[in-house]
Amino acid sequence: MATNKIFLTGVLAGFAGGILGAYVLGQAQTTLVTRASAAVMTQELVSANRIRLLDASGKARAELAMSADGGPALFFYDTHGRNRLVLGLYSPAESEYPFVVLNDTKELAAGIFRLFGARETPVVVLKNKGQDRSIYGLNFGSTEPFLVNIATDGKKSAVFGSF
Repeated sequence: MATNKIFLTGVLAGFAGGILGAYVLGQAQTTLVTRASAAVMTQELVSANRIRLLDASGKARAELAMSADGGPALFFYDTHGRNRLVLGLYSPAESEYPFVVLNDTKELAAGIFRLFGARETPVVVLKNKGQDRSIYGLNFGSTEPFLVNIATDGKKSAVFGSF
């Protein structure tokens, strides 16, 4: 009978130890997972060459990247994968002026808003099929406003101001 009591005590102690061990191990894993999640959640800096935003179907809809000429830009794509909008900075060779480009469905620039020249004067360029058609802005030398229309044959006609 004493042997049965010792055996039963051993079984109960082992069972209790197993439950206690599982509880302690579970708490340790929860703490580690929580700490790892907190580390990811509080990360202050992400470094990458490109960051791509995907829609629910996995298609790229936006991308933060360096453009081919070396300026940073945010590119937006339509559901067909066409580049429709770009916000960025021109390359260092073009003084890193900021710009906004609206592209048509053929991915040709239809409108550009940018800064230009030493005085960083604003300029809006309206295009059709990639060809400049109208340019409005402030003259980069005098800062006086101008408007120039460009015919399909390339002839310029000033509406006002000098370009």
